[in-house]
Amino acid sequence: MTNFIGLRLPLLCAGFSCSCSCSCSCSITLLSTSSTSFSGTATTRPISLLKKWNKGLVKAYPRRMVLGIGASFLGMASSAFQGSNSFIASARINPGPSVDQILKNVEWPEQFPFKDEDFQRFDESSDALFYEAPRFVTHIDDPAIAALTKYYSKVFPPSNTPGVSILDMCSSWVSHFPPGYKQERVVGLGMNEEELKRNPVLTEYVVQDLNVNPKLPFEDNSFDAITNVVSVDYLTKPLEVFKEMRRVLKPGGLAIMSFSNRCFWTKAISIWTSTGDADHVMIVGAYFHYAGGFEPPQAVDISPNPGSSDPMYIVYSRKLSTA
Repeated sequence: MTNFIGLRLPLLCAGFSCSCSCSCSCSITLLSTSSTSFSGTATTRPISLLKKWNKGLVKAYPRRMVLGIGASFLGMASSAFQGSNSFIASARINPGPSVDQILKNVEWPEQFPFKDEDFQRFDESSDALFYEAPRFVTHIDDPAIAALTKYYSKVFPPSNTPGVSILDMCSSWVSHFPPGYKQERVVGLGMNEEELKRNPVLTEYVVQDLNVNPKLPFEDNSFDAITNVVSVDYLTKPLEVFKEMRRVLKPGGLAIMSFSNRCFWTKAISIWTSTGDADHVMIVGAYFHYAGGFEPPQAVDISPNPGSSDPMYIVYSRKLSTA
């Protein structure tokens, strides 16, 4: 049975309120893209509600915000969509009881399944302009940050390990590394120089827009780990970026993509804003798979207080030793 459905419905309204969990005056709203939590079997929005949206019967936005409202990837199989040629209609999974199982036993399509329109955004103006002003705020709440920091403490090389280098991709003024964590080389790559200058864990930084130039300015086999916090949803050339991640990682190097259900919705890609949390796990897993040279990606739900604080998900993989 197909487990994914390709569906895009038109934008319904332009009224949004800020759901940012931090105390900030963001120039654009942060949004919660899904109310799904994963304390048990993954759940998705019923297809009947999508039909109501399509008929214009639902006037208010649900928590899932969209560029074009899309059916969830998971658990939405319907004979009405069996003719779709999209990733959603061709990838198959064996559903598990939790996020940790989503990337188990995936039957990936032979070719990269996403289309150009999946990486379009509501706001296609220059990202350099959007990130021109520094934002010294955090975009997930304190419990989610603490959960991510705890995860890093478990998987990072020990502090001050000789020869270890880490790349914090899409970095800003804070990287959420464990307190006092240091390495000989910690590189931040981000969009705002003032934010990067303020980041205490960085030993160096690079200002670069990966949506303009996905080529990473580093030598092959340079880093033991790459991190990306709540920014994978903004990549418009993710396959190119993930291939670059593979190139600059040392054999066996670890790439950690972390994300929640909040974003600057006008700058997030369409395939992200039109789907939910479980789908996002699958999307990031697909990036690893189709970039090649990575171990099968794995997912973990590190949400600290499901339903009462921001969810937090990890999709990670290691570069193959022979890549």
